Amino acid sequence: MKFAHLVEINDPLNPLIEPLSRAQLWRGLVLRAETPQAFIPWLDSCVIVDRTETTLVRISHYGDVAVHDKVVFHPQERVVYQVPQQQDIPASSLTMTIEEPQPGAFFVRFEYDDGAAETEDSAQAMYNDFRRSAYEEADIDTIRTIRQMAEEGRLD
Repeated sequence: MKFAHLVEINDPLNPLIEPLSRAQLWRGLVLRAETPQAFIPWLDSCVIVDRTETTLVRISHYGDVAVHDKVVFHPQERVVYQVPQQQDIPASSLTMTIEEPQPGAFFVRFEYDDGAAETEDSAQAMYNDFRRSAYEEADIDTIRTIRQMAEEGRLD
């Protein structure tokens, strides 16, 4: 299943929403990779086993399930999560891209690819609809957490 959606960050028509700078938004997306427990409450632990200037290799523990992944940073632009095929987990990816269609009007595009074929029966279609909805809610929560961190001064 391939799935993408946008989350608006700055709404110039809504004065109640404090705008985020690109630097704050970027720092929030980096923190989501470095300290995912702050964004994913059901994650038990995450250990960074290798780090370079532009990558992280991590092992995330969800109960008895350990997920190995690699995070690639394209500074101030996008974060790519790559999960290789492992045990019962198929290869998949998540890309978070900062878009700025006009100055200061930021969006984050979330793109999911689970590597599965695009054909689906009615049961698979229902399951994929559920996953899309869950992904959207999780991504909205990610932005909500980034906003909260910005308000607390943790992204400056």
